Amino acid sequence: MNFEGKTIGFAMTGSHCTHDEVLPQMKRLVQLGAKVIPILSYTVANVDSRFGKAEEWIAKIREITSEPMITTVPEAEPIGPKKLLDCLVIAPCTGNTLARLANALTDGPVLMAAKAQMRNHRPVVVAISTNDALGLNAVNLARLLPARDIYFVPFGQDNPEKKPNSMVARMELIPETCAAAMEGKQLQPLIVEKYRYLTS
Repeated sequence: MNFEGKTIGFAMTGSHCTHDEVLPQMKRLVQLGAKVIPILSYTVANVDSRFGKAEEWIAKIREITSEPMITTVPEAEPIGPKKLLDCLVIAPCTGNTLARLANALTDGPVLMAAKAQMRNHRPVVVAISTNDALGLNAVNLARLLPARDIYFVPFGQDNPEKKPNSMVARMELIPETCAAAMEGKQLQPLIVEKYRYLTS
């Protein structure tokens, strides 16, 4: 894969437990030649959690890419008219973000970036991380799967014994999914095994 000359928007939402899986893929995209623009939801930019403080995550992102961060709706809006991105990744994409995207709600920088990107029929790559993908959010997942311009990082159940409705993307496939999406293709297989925890 060669991302030389490509600009990738990397939008992160508040599934803090998967940020350690996601950031190495942001770094891979940079190593593969992409210009990576971070786009942070309000939660990622401002909320501390047991997985780390917001300022610590921001510092890690700045170590990976020196591009200015987008953290507000007005900052994200020009992505559409200026055609700034070749591909937009939402990783991790929480169930909350998934539901809003499926219902055309634009109430934050990540969703504004997605709306702006789809305005130009350019690819949006979604890497889900949600405890209710097979629960109440299943209807939103189903709505987006056939949607034009939206592609999914292959995903599977991460803890079927304890969280049977939960599904998480194989984050290590983000670059491969982006490469396929920019060619108008969905990376296959779409449904894969993903066991983050193994039980006896």
